[in-house]
Amino acid sequence: MNITIFGATGQVGRRVLDEAMLRGHQVTAVSRSAVAHVAVDSTSWETGDARVPDDVVRLSRGRDVVISATSGPRSGGDELAITADALLRGVTTTGARLIVAGGAGPLVVPGSDGRLVLDDPRFVPEPIRGVARACVDQLDALRRSSGVDWTYFSPSADLLPGERTERFRVARDELVVDSDGASTISFEDAAVAILDEVERPKHQRTVFTAGY
Repeated sequence: MNITIFGATGQVGRRVLDEAMLRGHQVTAVSRSAVAHVAVDSTSWETGDARVPDDVVRLSRGRDVVISATSGPRSGGDELAITADALLRGVTTTGARLIVAGGAGPLVVPGSDGRLVLDDPRFVPEPIRGVARACVDQLDALRRSSGVDWTYFSPSADLLPGERTERFRVARDELVVDSDGASTISFEDAAVAILDEVERPKHQRTVFTAGY
């Protein structure tokens, strides 16, 4: 498949790029700054900004899937929602499928009668509540769209460097927790989950998650 990855130099984006290359996809890797990267095999590098609809159009034309792995400030704000709107406007023009890698904030805490992870201090302590709120707004922006084939990936509450194990559980909108109540997944396995969704779509116009 022909895939564009915005935020390809970030923690999630780099792993998604590696996983896409491992699987033999044709990839356009995008970063905001003009950093010198060497094209390797089926991967090319471009400068672009997911917040700019014209850049999204340019870099999604002729692609099957656009993956956004961009991040926002830890203080929160509206940057993630603005970026989601720009991505939607861009792919509406080109017809590419959109997958947005976001945060755990919009997920439901198991056994909580609908309480969001955003509102549970066990998973979202006060210092990062702003960015968790921004992720909820990001998903809301996607849900308001019409005519775009989008998917939102919410990782576990703790997303950490680790190993590519492929041993994780996938769920819809409920946080995956282990027997001790912890919610974790590695960046590497998050990338596996995202590329699985690219290749075998199961969560169109909805959110999904993965964890151990």
